Amino acid sequence: MQKPNLPKGTRDFGPEQMRKRLFIFDTIRRTFQRFGFQPLETPSMENLTTLMGKYGDEGDQLLFKILNSGDFAASLSELDLATGSKKLTPKISEKGLRYDLTVPFARYVVMNRNALVMPFKRYQMQPVWRADRPQKGRYREFYQCDADVVGTDSLLCEAEIVLMIHEVFRNLGIQDFTLKINNRKILAGIAERIGIPGQEGTLSVAIDKLDKIGQDNVLIELRERGFSDDSIASLTPLFSFTQNNTTNVLTELKQWLHDSITAQQGIKELDETLRLVNQYGLIDSQVEVDPTLARGLSYYTGAIFEVKANAVNIGSVSGGGRYDNLTGAFGMPGLSGVGISFGVDRIYDVMEELNLFPTATGQGTQVLIIPFDAEARSVALPLLNQLRSAGITAETYPDLAKVKKMLDYANSKAIPFVVLIGSEEVQTGQLSVKNMLTGEQQKMSADSVIELIKK
Repeated sequence: MQKPNLPKGTRDFGPEQMRKRLFIFDTIRRTFQRFGFQPLETPSMENLTTLMGKYGDEGDQLLFKILNSGDFAASLSELDLATGSKKLTPKISEKGLRYDLTVPFARYVVMNRNALVMPFKRYQMQPVWRADRPQKGRYREFYQCDADVVGTDSLLCEAEIVLMIHEVFRNLGIQDFTLKINNRKILAGIAERIGIPGQEGTLSVAIDKLDKIGQDNVLIELRERGFSDDSIASLTPLFSFTQNNTTNVLTELKQWLHDSITAQQGIKELDETLRLVNQYGLIDSQVEVDPTLARGLSYYTGAIFEVKANAVNIGSVSGGGRYDNLTGAFGMPGLSGVGISFGVDRIYDVMEELNLFPTATGQGTQVLIIPFDAEARSVALPLLNQLRSAGITAETYPDLAKVKKMLDYANSKAIPFVVLIGSEEVQTGQLSVKNMLTGEQQKMSADSVIELIKK
């Protein structure tokens, strides 16, 4: 008999884990809704023509392709098999699991462009799939919680993303986090400044590793990538910016990149975004301008965001940025937008490691009603209805079993209270309530039971 198991990079979530995950989802959802975002869902699968070519070569390799239904290989010839996987794939697979929520969102916007009111603000909370190598904090199936605004260039949207990030993490109890922010135009300006215009992508791959491998190893990698000694020497100021002071960093960037019109535009956008955030009245801002931050270089054109929890060794827990041509690949060029994505699975791991979930989050049933016999059910069932109407999570043991068995059931589910109903309770209306944590037992009316449980 085959032993059941899970595909690598996936997980089951039991009731206690799901209650904690729902706490995260609900916290993020409430924030999205307060900021005026509307809910959206798209199918788990998309046509490969929708997905391929949107994430670069590496992203295409990480797409989960779905074999065509039926005898998918019936029409293949020996020649087809010899052409290699890239040419073979379109003949046996037309669909794939979504890699992120952004491309399906772009497809949705184009298909519904005549019905949408611009700017269009949507949030989406669904799983995505990547054929990546599983490791701590990285899974093949995981949830993303995205919020995007399209149809406007206003930097007010970037400012609101900064506010949403602070609100979400503070409401989750993750107080020690850093929101790093950069601008793609600054990266382009750095490439111009050191004499390699247009090569900011290659440059960014190396400098983005600064906090992981250190300055010396970054410089070694740049040499291996063909950067000249003059270019590398010109990069020196990048490693000496004043940390944790956004005003100073922007001032130093203005001075260093004064010859780059592109960089000056990026610095101006960052400065304006932070000015708007300040006007909102954000208290104890945890924003850090980081000119080495690079992500999504194949599509981000303006602001870049990344959030890390400082007390744990887990990658970024949130990220996003501004894109000027979200829908261009689908025949609708020039539609600008900006968005943010929260990684629920990594946030869960952070909160679990730091023990940040509220005590009540993992609590399920608050009270179990134990009727001793069929007659006791005539009291138990109305009481059950009263408790639930009062907003108390309650259940009754379904079988007329031995009392010990029913009490063991309550203990195994960590139910804090049980109500014992026997013949005496039926006759007097005074119910026996037992605190399963202290062992204390007392008699009281149904109304008093409700008051006790609510406390």
